[in-house]
Amino acid sequence: MSRKPYPSDISDEEWAFVAPYLTLLPLDAGQRQHDLREVFNALRLLVRTGSQWRFLPNDLPPWAAVYQQTQRWLAAGCFEAMVHDLRAVLRMTEDRAPAPTAAVLDGRTLQSTPESGARAGYDGHKRRKGSKVHMAVDTLGHLLAVRVTAANEQERAQVDALAADVQAATGESVTLAYVDQGYTGPAPAEAAATHGIHLEVVKLSEAKRGFVLLPRRWVVERSFAWTARFRRLARDYERMPGTLAGLHFIAFACLMLHRAAIQCVGS
Repeated sequence: MSRKPYPSDISDEEWAFVAPYLTLLPLDAGQRQHDLREVFNALRLLVRTGSQWRFLPNDLPPWAAVYQQTQRWLAAGCFEAMVHDLRAVLRMTEDRAPAPTAAVLDGRTLQSTPESGARAGYDGHKRRKGSKVHMAVDTLGHLLAVRVTAANEQERAQVDALAADVQAATGESVTLAYVDQGYTGPAPAEAAATHGIHLEVVKLSEAKRGFVLLPRRWVVERSFAWTARFRRLARDYERMPGTLAGLHFIAFACLMLHRAAIQCVGS
């Protein structure tokens, strides 16, 4: 690497783990014009800093090449596979089973931008126009599944699709999901039950003012806070909802790679 390294650059140890997931073609393929590791470094920089595609630094591969390769990776499910395996590794370091049996579901609303405004909706509760990110994590906060809808879509309406994604990601090992009161009612419970998941609504035992840490529910809120540190995910800057969902898997792959590297060094 002849250029000056960026703080977001992947380490040698992390790249050794990542490379097999991202190598869709042989490294010596004739159509390859840019170093694959540098393309991934550019993607990490964009997701971390919130840069526009066209404003990527000149000492990294051209933005068009980075964008096109990112779309290939997202279409191939590279980052979902990476997060799946990293989740199993990190769970085992915590003396947990590789596949979780419980999940936590929730959604957050992202402010729309001119790029995403065509598919935006208005969230009356948050008083914000944008997109809603519906996310499922395990009890350690690791990503299981993510769905993107207009902000006016209710959380309870996404339970069926989200539960199906969770079971597909875990091999149908999840039997319990913790949710907030936005998922109350027979419809979401029945939707989850069709996929073998029991919804447990976590409620306050009594009315309280101010912030209250709810059992189990805080885990997914912490996961949302982790994604907020990736500035590309601070708002919905994407034209396509699939790209926004994919960027969440990229962000978690970066987080989990760093955590796995720390634990390997510590051991």
